[in-house]
Amino acid sequence: MDLQPLTESLAGLGPFVVYVGLALGLIALYVAVYTVATPHDELALIRADNRAAAIAFAGSMIGYTLPLAVAAQHAATLLVYLVWGVVAIVVQVGVYWFFRLMLLRDVSARIERGEISSGILLASASIAGGIVDAAAMAI
Repeated sequence: MDLQPLTESLAGLGPFVVYVGLALGLIALYVAVYTVATPHDELALIRADNRAAAIAFAGSMIGYTLPLAVAAQHAATLLVYLVWGVVAIVVQVGVYWFFRLMLLRDVSARIERGEISSGILLASASIAGGIVDAAAMAI
């Protein structure tokens, strides 16, 4: 039985664990920054079964992790990966504020009231921002 393919595959286990660990840390940082940057308390609203908040927050998480995944794929070093992870945080917070200032000024109040359409619209903007961010990182 030839074990070479298995051993070659397992050789990448160390970097995999490091990148996943960094990704989890960056996601935790993202959650902390995003929840402070928005006027509404996403986690409290989600705990209270506010579906609009859950949808909007899920969209922002997807919008953040898309470029994070691309950064992991293209970053030459861990430092470069961390820098792009922070850039992606700035982009997602920027998407929220752009959305709030330019499209729907009372989006936080609407989400607090549980208006699902506002949550879906904000989630869509977050995902769109993440897709564009990820594509720009791959250039």
